[in-house]
Amino acid sequence: MKGLNMDMSGSKYVCSPPPRDTDSQKAIWEGLKQGVFQTFSSDHCPFFYDSPRGKLNEKGRTSFKWVPNGLPGVETRMPVLWSEGVAKGRISMNEFVALTSTNHAKLYGLYPQKGTIAVGSDADIVLWDPNRKETIRRLRRHRLAGHDHRQGPDRGGRRQGRRCHGRRVLHRPRQEPLRPAGGGVTRTA
Repeated sequence: MKGLNMDMSGSKYVCSPPPRDTDSQKAIWEGLKQGVFQTFSSDHCPFFYDSPRGKLNEKGRTSFKWVPNGLPGVETRMPVLWSEGVAKGRISMNEFVALTSTNHAKLYGLYPQKGTIAVGSDADIVLWDPNRKETIRRLRRHRLAGHDHRQGPDRGGRRQGRRCHGRRVLHRPRQEPLRPAGGGVTRTA
């Protein structure tokens, strides 16, 4: 990206860290498998693409350093980890749960109230269909960024429903809005 009136389509992918080459991706998968990385998350930071306050702002047209840094990603992170990790044999189902739930709860001092299915825990459960496939399309997403760097092939594994404190709050095909039902969670050291 250089100069006024340059092709700005690359601005959709300005993020930190940047997308990695194949060798780096292999090293990241090995790090997930070996426990070097304990969580899998998203620095969900979407910006509108075709907006003067987003990726296509006036200063951004002169230098990429003015292009807002971030990508949409929270909605597609689990299906991508499932299809690329579990479905391809890179990680197990148990490692998937640890990387997306249990280890987060432990890291933030919320375990065992969160991050496990056990007597006395909150019973916040995601119902997962490992066989359901869906092509990632921008128009199906719940965010309004106008672009999605993960658009493309069928991804296996999808959330089928969700329970919060054991109560159904989301179930396909009809999605019900989540109403606040709980209190704060006290974090331990």
